[in-house]
Amino acid sequence: MNAPVTVLKVPQTESATPLISEELAHFVGAYATAAIPAAVKARAKHLILDAVGIALASTRYDFAHRALTAISGLAGAGDFAVIGMPARLPLRDAALINGILIHGLDFDDTHSGGVIHATSSVLPTVLAVGAQQRASGGEMLAAYILGVEVAARLGAVAKGAFHQVGFHPTGLIGAFACTLAAGRLMGLNEKQLVMAQGLTLSAGSGSLEFLEDGAWNKRFHPGWAAAAGITAAALARQGFVGAKRAYEGRFGLYASHLQSYFDPANLALATAGLGEIWELQQVAVKPYPACHFVHACVDAAATLTREHKLDAEEIEHVRALVPAEVVKTVCEPVANKKRPANSYDAQFSIPYAVAAALLRGKFTLDELEDDALGDPDILALANRVQYETDPAATFPRHYTGEVVVTLRGGRTLRQREAINRGNGERPLSEADIIEKFRSNAARAVSRDKAQAIETLLLSLDQAADAGPLADRLGSA
Repeated sequence: MNAPVTVLKVPQTESATPLISEELAHFVGAYATAAIPAAVKARAKHLILDAVGIALASTRYDFAHRALTAISGLAGAGDFAVIGMPARLPLRDAALINGILIHGLDFDDTHSGGVIHATSSVLPTVLAVGAQQRASGGEMLAAYILGVEVAARLGAVAKGAFHQVGFHPTGLIGAFACTLAAGRLMGLNEKQLVMAQGLTLSAGSGSLEFLEDGAWNKRFHPGWAAAAGITAAALARQGFVGAKRAYEGRFGLYASHLQSYFDPANLALATAGLGEIWELQQVAVKPYPACHFVHACVDAAATLTREHKLDAEEIEHVRALVPAEVVKTVCEPVANKKRPANSYDAQFSIPYAVAAALLRGKFTLDELEDDALGDPDILALANRVQYETDPAATFPRHYTGEVVVTLRGGRTLRQREAINRGNGERPLSEADIIEKFRSNAARAVSRDKAQAIETLLLSLDQAADAGPLADRLGSA
């Protein structure tokens, strides 16, 4: 009889290839503020200005006051300012409310490739943690920029697939970006930054179920991401151990959340071009207060109306061509989209947005007021808007859109927007962004107050202390 064979089990050694969490930790933890290009810093300050203007406008809406009442009723007053509101809250609560204010009108910027609203989570994080750490304005700006770079890349790995499985990248991916931005300001070392990302794996969240009924869930996703990121960074700073393989692991971010949509070959996008290609330059500033997926069709509809002086009675029916990947978000369920239940529903509705733009030649916050939502002409036309998937779409690089109007008598008018306005390849200018800020700020504060905030933010990197700087964004 042969002697039994002993099989030796060789211990598995970790690959020499750095983990994504290690590369991101090194990038965010070690990148010198002075090495960030001047053009990137300038654009970042304008993105921050845009976000603060939106937050100011949000203070006039019911959702903002309900949120503030709810959160201030938990831990009470604190030391950290809320943008445009007479309140001071504990650190994480202030970040949560500021995220709600920036994102609440769905007017905030989007990184197209990552399909993520990075500013709405990263800015509240650096405002709160920067003030706590008494960081300089330059350090706070650098943490914001590096956080946006992380958010854009981590979002890009999914190539738009998070939306297909019902996750909102802003809440999910945003939490990791906030963790690293907070960790940099808190002075975490690279090992701690790796641990912090592993902890965030159990904290990021964001469901798209709100699309079914116009619920307000999405409004608090960025602020929740900020609170999650701050918490993870604080735990890691004290040695609380987090998972190492936050992204590549068997139950890591992408395998667990994307399931069959996960392609491991895309993981390289998470670290591609760090410090060389600045994705912040590709962040799109919104010209319209609605989901970015409807913008190209709104522009197309408004252009047709301007050029042809369209009348609702002339329009037989309308076809809106959109990328297949956005259908679940802005086209379905069809009945809900054709008759939005509220303003939030309308912001995610191709039929409503196209109909409003065709009839009014514009789509502003005014088109989300009750009189517009109940306008029988808009609703009647929305009922005649059908969607089709666009075989020529270049999503997610561009959020393309095309509107085809058929008039009574058979005449057809067509307008295509191959690159949505505001996209990194078709950006809004600095002057456009400043004008948008002023328009939004005017809804809530005096011209003098708005001018002071504008001056403050556009010279952010010259501030010696982020504490007083953050305070000046609050309401006296």
